[in-house]
Amino acid sequence: MKKQVPYLIHSISEQHRILGLPGPVHPLVSVFDFDEIDRTHTDTSKEMLVMDMYCISLKRNVIGKVRYGQGFCDFDEGIMFCTAPGQVTSNISENHRPSGCCVVFHPDFIRSHPLGQRIKEYGFFDYAVNEALHLSEQEESLVLSVLKMLREEISGRIDAYSENVIIAHIELLLSYGQRFYGRQFLTRKPVTSDVLAHLEKLLSDYFAGERPMSDGLPTVAYLASELNFSDNYLSDLLKNLTGQNTQQHIHRFVIERAKALLAQTQLTVSEIGFQLGFEFPQSFSRLFKSKTNITPAKFRASFN
Repeated sequence: MKKQVPYLIHSISEQHRILGLPGPVHPLVSVFDFDEIDRTHTDTSKEMLVMDMYCISLKRNVIGKVRYGQGFCDFDEGIMFCTAPGQVTSNISENHRPSGCCVVFHPDFIRSHPLGQRIKEYGFFDYAVNEALHLSEQEESLVLSVLKMLREEISGRIDAYSENVIIAHIELLLSYGQRFYGRQFLTRKPVTSDVLAHLEKLLSDYFAGERPMSDGLPTVAYLASELNFSDNYLSDLLKNLTGQNTQQHIHRFVIERAKALLAQTQLTVSEIGFQLGFEFPQSFSRLFKSKTNITPAKFRASFN
């Protein structure tokens, strides 16, 4: 069977055409309701799409269940998806009729604005679909109100203030996204606590064998994959739960392991570094000192 190649959407106008929507009012930013999609004119030949744009969408009536970490969740309530340029999405089929709306904007629209750089700080653009934000009724109402104001601004008379006002509305949506994800991490603490315990076991098992010597230090990608999360989501989840991201958890575990080996064995500093997955001894010593303010040799000497 021939592998399907995703179709790349370069512009707002092209996206509107594929979805059977009227032409956009603004060439670089658009807000539309899913109910407005004309499915009789939707280009269904392009089932897999890759947009060269950012998209923030609020959806209801999403079909089926999806995995959330180690379990499954229904998408009965409103959900918020955020996707970045280059991510693969699926075209809306005839039998899949979610309600809601979304804003789509091209990177060029924010490129000369500070948001063009700051948008990389919003990690939820790289979350997987199953890590979408579940909104309460109040949160959903706030998001819809911002989307409504944004649409009115785009549809209104364009003037010298329009671009800054539109971007301010987009930034407000992103700020709400951060706040609501923080709430979701807290309200799902039973799930996240299990994740923390599983993470500790993964690290313990990894260092119990010879994997560090053959594969090096465990990576964020490896741990996220084992826990069924995307890299960014796992890091943000852990940071909300413990104040440390995934990489910091790895380093903390490595340092504690190193301290035990320095205090309880006669292995040289180089041998300990190699056993923990460092290719070069100086890399191990540099990390150890950066985390403890003391070299491995001086730490060992403190026990004599």
